[in-house]
Amino acid sequence: MDNSASTAEELARWAVDGAQRVLELVDDLTDEQMVGPLLPTVNPLIWEIGHIAWFQELFVLRRACGHEPILEFGDAIYDSGAIPHDTRWRLNLPSRAETVKYVRTVAERVADAVTDPGSTDVVRHFARYSVHHHDTHAEALTYTRQTLGLPLPALAGLTDTPADFEPGDGDWRGEAQFGAGRFLLGGLRSDPFVYDNEKWAHPVEIAPFAMAKAAVTQQDFARFVEDGGYRTPSLWSDGGAWLAETGSAHPLYWREGDGGWQRRHFDRWVDLEPEFPVSHVSWWEADAFARWAGRRLPTEQEWEYAATDGGRQRASYPWGNELPTAAQAATDWRSAGPVHVGACADGDSPSGVRQLIGNVWEWTASDFTAYPNFERDAYYENSEQFFGQRKVLRGGAWSTRGRYVRASMRNYFPADRRDVFAGLRTCAR
Repeated sequence: MDNSASTAEELARWAVDGAQRVLELVDDLTDEQMVGPLLPTVNPLIWEIGHIAWFQELFVLRRACGHEPILEFGDAIYDSGAIPHDTRWRLNLPSRAETVKYVRTVAERVADAVTDPGSTDVVRHFARYSVHHHDTHAEALTYTRQTLGLPLPALAGLTDTPADFEPGDGDWRGEAQFGAGRFLLGGLRSDPFVYDNEKWAHPVEIAPFAMAKAAVTQQDFARFVEDGGYRTPSLWSDGGAWLAETGSAHPLYWREGDGGWQRRHFDRWVDLEPEFPVSHVSWWEADAFARWAGRRLPTEQEWEYAATDGGRQRASYPWGNELPTAAQAATDWRSAGPVHVGACADGDSPSGVRQLIGNVWEWTASDFTAYPNFERDAYYENSEQFFGQRKVLRGGAWSTRGRYVRASMRNYFPADRRDVFAGLRTCAR
C-alpha cells in the first residue's frame, strides 16, 4: 500500500478510518470537556468534530456529487471561514449523539460515493482532500488534549500496543554533507495529491550545506536553557518582543523538579528523555537555539533537497512511496509520544539523515509564501490568507498520519505557536 490511495476501495477505507480516528480522540471526554475553555489556539471539540464532517459533506457530497445537505443549518454553524473563532463557544449546536451520528453518516456516504461505478476523478480528489482535512484536525485535537492537560486517549491497536522505537543501526549523530545542486521544489502535476501551496514544482538552486542527521534533543535544549539562552538578547533577533511579552524561560510544558527538568505529556509529568527530540518550541525559540549553538535552521528548500536526495528521489518519502512503517518513522500515533532521535533507521534518507518524516515537525528558516506558479485550490482559505504571516515546518510528527505527510508537504504556523508538536534540526552556518 502506498500514499496514492490507488483504488476506490482504499480511499473509501481512508474516509471511514479518518472519521473513526477523530471520534476516538474525543470518545472518553465528558460533555463539559467537549466544550472546554475559550482559548485562541483551540476550538470547542464538539464544534470541531461537527465542522470536520461538514467540510467533507460540503466538498464531496454536496459540491462534487450534487447531494442535498444532510443538515439544513450546517452552513450557519460549521463554516470556519464565516464564524469567528470566539463565537464558536456560543452557538446552538446539535447534541453530542447527533454530532457523532453526523460524522459517521457523512464518512459512510463518502465511502459509498467513491466506490460507486459512476464516481468521477473529481469526487475522488475531493474525497482525498477531505480525508486529509480529517487528518489535519485529528492532529489539532491531539494538540488540544495536550494544551488542556487531558489524558492520552486510547486508540485501538495503537496506544494499547505501542511499537518498539529503540535506537537503530547506523551513525545518526553528526552531519550529512550536501553538494550544490539544482532541483524541482514542490509538487508535480503527476503526483497523486498536492496542496495548492505546493503548486507547482519549479527549479531552485542549492548551495552546499551540512545538515544534522538527527533532530535537536531535549538534552541539547536543556543546555541552552541552563546556559542562559532565554536571558541573552543577542540570540533572539526579532523574537525579543515575544520573549518579553511571554516571560518565557524554558519550553512550554517544562518545569524544574527536584531531580532536574520535567515535561508535561498530556496529563502527567515525566523526566526529560535526554535523546528524545525537544518539542513544543516556537520558531523564535528554535531560531535562538540555533544561534546559541553557532548554527542555523535549514531553509525549506534545503529540507526538501535532503528528503528527496537532491531531487533524484521523486517520491512521497525518503525511502519511496510506501506508507511509513514503525521501522521507518514515528507517525500515526504508534508511539503515543516522541521517540528516541536514533530510532527508525529504515527511514533514513540516502544521505543518512534520520527521521525527516515523523517524531516532531521541524521548523525551517523559511517564511510561508506562494511558489512562483501558485494555483489556488477550490478551498481557497487553505493557504493564500496566510502567505507572508507564518513560518514553514516540514516532516510531520508522531501524531501525524503517514498518508498525510509527504516530502514536499508544507505545514505553516505563526512564529509564536508552541502548542504544536514542533522541534528543530540545524545546519552548519
